[in-house]
Amino acid sequence: MPDVAAPDAAMMAGPEALARFLETADERLVLRGVFSVGEVTILENFPPHVFMGQAGLDHWRDLMARHVRAITDLRHTFGPPQDFARTDDLVYFSLPTRWTGVRDGKRFDEQGGWSFVQVLEDGGWRIRSYGWSVVSFAQ
Repeated sequence: MPDVAAPDAAMMAGPEALARFLETADERLVLRGVFSVGEVTILENFPPHVFMGQAGLDHWRDLMARHVRAITDLRHTFGPPQDFARTDDLVYFSLPTRWTGVRDGKRFDEQGGWSFVQVLEDGGWRIRSYGWSVVSFAQ
């Protein structure tokens, strides 16, 4: 295993696809193969806040698609990945993220971060867990 200090392009593919889903709500194209087929845990800032297993993932997908459909002009920007670690077929890193868009006629700017755990499955990196945290929000 090579000694690296940051996720490579294959490891960033899942977070990029997840962000594209949030921007488009097109779950058919951009979420296929993004999440682990095993246990998945998602921590979010909307109820029920903890989504576990494949049923939890389906519930999250439905709620998130509904949430982002109420936002127009949603765009993300990733900062440099932080705190990268790899142990065998698992990786962890945090990803500073900025979201801008319009909701209820008001432009917003949200700064936050995602913490990701990904697992190597079928030759690709799949999201096993993520947690979202808002660090600032302005309208």
